Amino acid sequence: MIEELRRRAYLSAMQVASWLPRVELPFAAPSRPESLQPPEPEVPVAVEPRPAVPVSEPAPLARPEPPVERPKIEVPRPSVTPRSAKADARTETETPAAVRQVAAPPPRFALQLLRAGDCALLVELPTGEPLQGRDPAYLLLKDLLRAAGLPDSPQLVGEPVRWPLLARGSMDQGPQAALDYVQSFIAARLEEQQPCSCLWLVGLPAIRFAGDANAEFYNRELQIDGLGAAWALPGLELLMDEPARKAELWHAMRRVRQRWLAAS
Repeated sequence: MIEELRRRAYLSAMQVASWLPRVELPFAAPSRPESLQPPEPEVPVAVEPRPAVPVSEPAPLARPEPPVERPKIEVPRPSVTPRSAKADARTETETPAAVRQVAAPPPRFALQLLRAGDCALLVELPTGEPLQGRDPAYLLLKDLLRAAGLPDSPQLVGEPVRWPLLARGSMDQGPQAALDYVQSFIAARLEEQQPCSCLWLVGLPAIRFAGDANAEFYNRELQIDGLGAAWALPGLELLMDEPARKAELWHAMRRVRQRWLAAS
């Protein structure tokens, strides 16, 4: 019985419902007689044909009546402007011209105002420090003053002008602001002294931010509103680096020096 139970357990695990052994199995239960009979053949079942159902012809469709035309009403529509064009027009209208301009970076320079006889001198300070007695640039300036017939020991007028004025802040310190400040500074200092016959602008920063000119005006005379006559000279450092410029400077000095020599 134990072998029979184990065999049935194996068959159940393999999902085998019925089986027949080929040989006699030991300890097997006797087979049932009905399981040894061959299966009866299947008899085909006749299927009666269904009568055909007559198909009726479809009724003719009614012809649709023509639609009644309705009068068209034109609705005025506003003109459509591209979104980008509207934004540009609004920005152009609302934003002032001063804001639309790109702010220029502040220039950097240092200038010293001096007085020698009937002339005032606005001299570029390349290092930002005042000229010293033994500096080569100061010795060259003394030579220029002697050649011009002026005292070779100029006097300081006020403190050096260093730009930009502020390291931080929102104040405008661009080129135009620097020009206005330097011209106002010179005018205020010269009002405190005797009138000068000519203002020397020594160096490109002095020419640009006091005379509103550029390097093309080297060795030429200028007329500045509020400051009077001026003379544009190359910087002292430039004259030492390029000695060939001195010849043109001496030639221009012989013409310009009549302005302050006649006043004295």
